[in-house]
Amino acid sequence: MTVIDNALPSTTTATPDAGATIGNDGFFIDIDMLAMRDAMRLDGTVTDARLRPAIVSAMLSVNRDLREWQQVQQAKGFGKLADVPATMIDGESRLVSLYRRAVYSTAKADLIERYRDYDTTAAALSDKKSMEWMDIAPADQRRNAHWAIADIVGRPRMTVELI
Repeated sequence: MTVIDNALPSTTTATPDAGATIGNDGFFIDIDMLAMRDAMRLDGTVTDARLRPAIVSAMLSVNRDLREWQQVQQAKGFGKLADVPATMIDGESRLVSLYRRAVYSTAKADLIERYRDYDTTAAALSDKKSMEWMDIAPADQRRNAHWAIADIVGRPRMTVELI
């Protein structure tokens, strides 16, 4: 008697690089890729080769959005984000935490948008709920990043204009 294995072959996933850190400009914090994977629930299907450019792009975007604020802080004599006076939560400056959230959320939004076309298998197409999540998830992540940046610079989270 023989046993036939009907299981589908497993997809190969890359092993994340445990020590990979992406250096920043010296004022803003470096980003640890493994810490981002843990915080944003990214498994090995998002390879380091895909994650690194998403994080770099997110850092560039968030740094650009905070450039004027950064210049003001540096003019006041603060050499690093962690040196800017702020409330401490769990031993970390709230500004550092907000910066990290902005970068993580921006990078995840980018990844979700890129993986949408990758993950539109027959099973996903039949799962309307899953597809709806993929439609709104990038916008939710971008909102989170926008709010974190607004909180850093001290502006309201929502701007309303009359047309």
